[in-house]
Amino acid sequence: MTKLFSLEGKTALVTGANTGIGQAIAIALAEAGADVAVAGRSEPTETQKAIEAAGRKFLSIKADFGSTEPVQRVVDETVAAFGKLDILVNNAGIIRRADSIEFSEADWDAVMDTNLKVVFFLTQAVARQMLKQGGGKVINIASLLSYQGGIRVPSYTASKSGLAGLTKILANEWAAKGINVNAIAPGYVETNNTEALRADAERNASILARIPAGRWSQASDLGGAAVFLAAAASDYVHGVTLPVDGGWLAR
Repeated sequence: MTKLFSLEGKTALVTGANTGIGQAIAIALAEAGADVAVAGRSEPTETQKAIEAAGRKFLSIKADFGSTEPVQRVVDETVAAFGKLDILVNNAGIIRRADSIEFSEADWDAVMDTNLKVVFFLTQAVARQMLKQGGGKVINIASLLSYQGGIRVPSYTASKSGLAGLTKILANEWAAKGINVNAIAPGYVETNNTEALRADAERNASILARIPAGRWSQASDLGGAAVFLAAAASDYVHGVTLPVDGGWLAR
């Protein structure tokens, strides 16, 4: 059974892994045996320490995923360093908050570009490499707003709903070619993106009242799901968006 969840000999690329969900997933993949490249704007010092402490190789790639400019370079640098690329975790994302009646075109475009457009083209570039190797695993980081509407985050909701759909179409096209494409939909996680919600006493209380588990998620709660979707245990799982939400959607 342990072999089904082992990532020994695998190489992973995780975007946006300097803190929060991306960091936790990168560390979990390393603890399961994978060497890990991380790509993003900030220096992932703590992530590097944890991955190297797990005895795995680490690579940091500077990249701003606000545009498609770094996409091919990120793939090329990962393959140059490790010789292959087996796992992609599309975690990098941004959010903008404003009433929909006042939401700006600039905020719409910034979120859609980062959360959906660049994710597609990075996945496309990685899939070309995976097809040369005979397969691989793609894990998109979706959201509860892949299922629900939310409030004051129209572009984020649109991007994460689109990401759930993108997960399905890519699974349809690539499943028979050895590439698994799935997603994780985190619940309410204690990260920088949710700081404003947690600081709002009324919103925080209403969110907690809706979560059967009775607490906000920690980023580390996502690690096991990521390892499952990256490992042989999920070889027959395609096109799924897996909620890790403390029971939120069941309520």
